[in-house]
Amino acid sequence: MPDCRAPVAVFDSGLGGISVLRELVRTLPMENYLYFGDSLHAPYGTKTPQEVRRLSFDIMERFMSQGVKTVVIACNTATSAAVNALRDHYDIPIIGMEPALKVACDRGDTAAGDGTAPARHMPQHVIVAATPLTLREHKFAALMDRFKANNMISPQPCPDLVEIVESGRLCDHDLVMRTLHRYFDGYDLPSIDSVVLGCTHFVFYRDYFRELLPSTTAIIDGNRGTVRHLGMVLESLGKLAPEEMDGGVEIANSDSGERIAALSRELLHS
Repeated sequence: MPDCRAPVAVFDSGLGGISVLRELVRTLPMENYLYFGDSLHAPYGTKTPQEVRRLSFDIMERFMSQGVKTVVIACNTATSAAVNALRDHYDIPIIGMEPALKVACDRGDTAAGDGTAPARHMPQHVIVAATPLTLREHKFAALMDRFKANNMISPQPCPDLVEIVESGRLCDHDLVMRTLHRYFDGYDLPSIDSVVLGCTHFVFYRDYFRELLPSTTAIIDGNRGTVRHLGMVLESLGKLAPEEMDGGVEIANSDSGERIAALSRELLHS
């Protein structure tokens, strides 16, 4: 199979990465996608980095046996814990994800009216909602160090939001709103400029966050940026599928039950 027609692999700790897969299919419909969710071992965000690396290597071995041309780690936690080790070990492009903190902080930049003076920066108050492991890892600490001098950044672990998606209770409005209020009621929400959804599971909560937050608060995730980056990488390597090609999606999960399969299909088409 020519490289450009080989599949793109996507994996996550469970179902959250389907939010990335959904964006991939919309933007690059000519590609073939192999998705693997590790719901049997979810959540990754409360595990040790060593456990997440071991699970990520197991998934990579599965993908390599399937002849994939690139891998998207559609999971901020697995990226934090494993992406460097995976890139050192495998010789195909591996696209990771990190909380879109730069996008949130850059909203405070304004250029001078005449275009000659340097940009001015209005300090931003940003909440980064993510898993406990993502927020504990050195990768996020380094990211936060780039922006914390000129902005107020509040890391907020939200582990129960992963569990709600994995258990298929995303439509339980009362449960979701109670959970969000538990995590966010301690903030002066009108003063928050942005909330960064630093876990791919959390993208499915966008409408709930919009209900919770003032209309002036931006809700930011990294899915579109990740998809754009993948497209540029594939094009630069001559591995982008031809536009006339009919793409497809195969979804697999370490939990082989019909409930997870049905939930995966539902989330992909939501």
